[in-house]
Amino acid sequence: MSKAKLPQYDYDIIIIGGGPAGYTAGLYAARAGLKTLLVEGASTVSQITITDLIENYPGIPEGINGFDLMQLFKNQALKFGLETLAKDVSAIKNNAFSPAIWDITVGDKSFKTLSVIAATGAQWRKLGVPGEEEFAGKGVSYCATCDGPFYKNKDVVVVGGGDTAIQEALFLTHFAKKVIVVHRRDRLRAAGILQKRAFAEKKIEFAWKANLTEVVGRDFVTGIKIADVESGKLSEIPAEGVFIFVGRIPHTNLFHVLLKLDAGAYIITDDNMRTSAAGIFAAGDCRAKQFRQVITAAGDGANAAFSAELYVGDMKGQSY
Repeated sequence: MSKAKLPQYDYDIIIIGGGPAGYTAGLYAARAGLKTLLVEGASTVSQITITDLIENYPGIPEGINGFDLMQLFKNQALKFGLETLAKDVSAIKNNAFSPAIWDITVGDKSFKTLSVIAATGAQWRKLGVPGEEEFAGKGVSYCATCDGPFYKNKDVVVVGGGDTAIQEALFLTHFAKKVIVVHRRDRLRAAGILQKRAFAEKKIEFAWKANLTEVVGRDFVTGIKIADVESGKLSEIPAEGVFIFVGRIPHTNLFHVLLKLDAGAYIITDDNMRTSAAGIFAAGDCRAKQFRQVITAAGDGANAAFSAELYVGDMKGQSY
């Protein structure tokens, strides 16, 4: 399709999401000279911004907190002319007059774009047990970085056995008197180096092969009830804080009708971040993949931006 035949549009690329994937895509797209808008979202934040320490991002051996790292991403992208908007996207659909254009509703405005990069990320999964909702903010938390300092010299529980759970358990040892890790299996899924640190940490104890069945308390959390996975035997662990890290739910509601998703509602892409819909690409934690880290999200973002650049060039009749 030649540029002359294209209907009027506002942007070459609209990126939805302001995390590592989104801002890397924005950096690459803006640097390539494409008119690009990144919509950060007004009611959600990137999970990375509430991470206390990132020590495995290349080039920053001393480590950095997630908020500061994202500011570096953002400032670099803005330097190349990326436009940003802090509002929520409520709808995405094909333009009524041209399937080559995507209409994006952002707040009370609508924008037309040749391509879309979904970088909407994911949120922490809840257990759905009694007491979890009732004590949210009163002892139940999904962010040790946010709430850890409130538990100085207190006993806390961490639920989960993956990288995030163990990272957060180690972080909580800076404040808590004791950290009890409750895990449904008899071994951790976390990276070896994290396991080594956790097992060596005197403040960390483990409740193996156990499921949290209830959060108990009065005005605030006073403990949890757990059930042995094999016998079903119930027991109670006194604690004043419960930190839950049992996986994520992708923010993909906008794409349920438009795109092919896997069983976990993650967006299915090919190796070049192309989705099942022409002109829509996906990157970062919202995408179906094996490994979710800042570095993989950034790689996805760069790849998605380049794929979108090729797509837009083809739409304009400027393909290589």
